[in-house]
Amino acid sequence: MSVRQNVVANPFADLDITRLRRHTGAKWAVYPDDVLPLWVAEMDADIARPIIDAVQEALELGDTGYPFGPRYAEAVASFASDRWGWSFESDRTANVTDVMTGIREVTRAISDQETPIIITPPVYPPFVGTANTLSRDIVTAPLDAAGRIDPESLEAAFKEATARGHGAVMILSNPHNPTGTVHTREELETVAKLARQYGARVISDEIHSTLVMPTSTFTPYLSVAGSERDFAVVSASKGWNLAGFKAALLIAGADAAEDLKSQAVRGGGHAGHIGIIAHSTAFTQARDWLDAAVAGIDSNRTLLADLLETYLPDAVYQPPEGSYLAWIDCRPLGIGDDPSAVFLEKCRVALNSGSTFGEEGVGFVRLNLATSAAILEEAVQRMGAVRK
Repeated sequence: MSVRQNVVANPFADLDITRLRRHTGAKWAVYPDDVLPLWVAEMDADIARPIIDAVQEALELGDTGYPFGPRYAEAVASFASDRWGWSFESDRTANVTDVMTGIREVTRAISDQETPIIITPPVYPPFVGTANTLSRDIVTAPLDAAGRIDPESLEAAFKEATARGHGAVMILSNPHNPTGTVHTREELETVAKLARQYGARVISDEIHSTLVMPTSTFTPYLSVAGSERDFAVVSASKGWNLAGFKAALLIAGADAAEDLKSQAVRGGGHAGHIGIIAHSTAFTQARDWLDAAVAGIDSNRTLLADLLETYLPDAVYQPPEGSYLAWIDCRPLGIGDDPSAVFLEKCRVALNSGSTFGEEGVGFVRLNLATSAAILEEAVQRMGAVRK
């Protein structure tokens, strides 16, 4: 049952930078106070009131024990049904500590050490970290020049990865991090079709799924034909700025539920009770806050285009379709393979280095749009100093 929502103001408006600098999380704590941090995927925003109230109530009740029941699964299922027109049964889900834990443990459960991992660079660095942790070979299927899945590249990767007879696991970023690409249903059907053709399994990281812009449509990977043997992992941590509350939901396709019974997956089920309370409340009672955040990000992605045109007109930028992460091609600026280092040293702006997302990201930076327009404007003005 959907919950009636209220109109909420832009959570990125009128931020107090002095207050932000009191944050002890990574985004504001890593760099000195003269640096504007637009790097790691944390929002500069207060938490939605329903989440605060739910967590506070649990603390006042002393309700701080071990999690129990399908609360998280039912909350995500309600959201998925209302927003994406997709439904799934709670008995084919598992609570896990976070998205990457879910990906790692289900990979361990469905494959052996000889099974390669397929990724689509430039892509979220922990995908490579997971492969390294599990001592797996990596096969790449780079995105095309427009930042979209390349069917030919992907089929070549499936063919190469499965040639040894141990299958393959593809870790999919949907929406894609760092490009902000929202994969179409047709693109996802291609992924599923190739996975079945080559005897591979797919795990879709859908942590940015709640942050799709009004001009795009999110398609849950498990909603497409042919995905029945695959998995998705969802979390409220990005959409509602809850990275500090560890929790994620692993969802099995219709023909993959048995895999959730493995010891590897059960070993990843360490989501905290308070985390589950916070995340479940987000999906059911804080949708209005999410809508306001998406509207703010939508405004900022347009503002960034204008700012770059003014201060760094040679930079190449395609506004993200999903997420609050902007992927900027700085190669035309001629400031080297790691422009983030130049922007930090010369301009005192912290961004993510594109090279950490794979060799395809050399010369790029990733910029965090989930902040105030004023902070964003000051950061890009500073970045313009590289031309001097």
